[in-house]
Amino acid sequence: MSRLVLFDLDGTIVDSAPGITASVRVAVAGLGLPEPTAAQLQAMVGPPLWEGFADVIGVPEADVERAVVAYRAHYSAGAMLEAPVYPGVRELLQELRAAGCTLAVATSKPADSALRILAHVGLRDAVDSVHGATFDGTVRHKEQVVGLALAAHPDGERPVLVGDRAQDVLGARVHGLPCIGAGWGPAPEGELVAAGAAVVVATPGEVPAALAAL
Repeated sequence: MSRLVLFDLDGTIVDSAPGITASVRVAVAGLGLPEPTAAQLQAMVGPPLWEGFADVIGVPEADVERAVVAYRAHYSAGAMLEAPVYPGVRELLQELRAAGCTLAVATSKPADSALRILAHVGLRDAVDSVHGATFDGTVRHKEQVVGLALAAHPDGERPVLVGDRAQDVLGARVHGLPCIGAGWGPAPEGELVAAGAAVVVATPGEVPAALAAL
């Protein structure tokens, strides 16, 4: 049996903000709504699209599905690949693998999209499994994908999630998991602490010590 470490994708493994924000702009413009603010665009990195468009951008409920469809059309056409790996993450995954950890990705992004991004940046083989949302929206919340990851690795010891937003902390908590806050991601100052992260680290290189302390 080995330690199970779950990782969020957007804002934790890769900086997906460029592709996400470009696609949000396209979707919002297509609905004839005002250009999103910088703060709104930043807040769209992480949460499920439906909630993001409704709660962050303020898209009327009747138009949210249209926004999601338009976003995905632009994103899947190539914008999703505008997602460089954060400095130090490759080395972190290698170190944890060498230490015998089981690594899994648990993301609110559709699983197929997550696999495509990981393959593009050369990290698909760096993790043992990838779990994400479904395109029909039946699986889209963090606690759902965390549940899928836990079910796939029932023998994983002392599971923990590494994530960059409040929803990562809260989704992990549903399953009794601690969350290590990825302080290098896009979350505003204090968000992860306020959500109840077990610890917030500034760089990927600090994750192994944080894991050892949990």
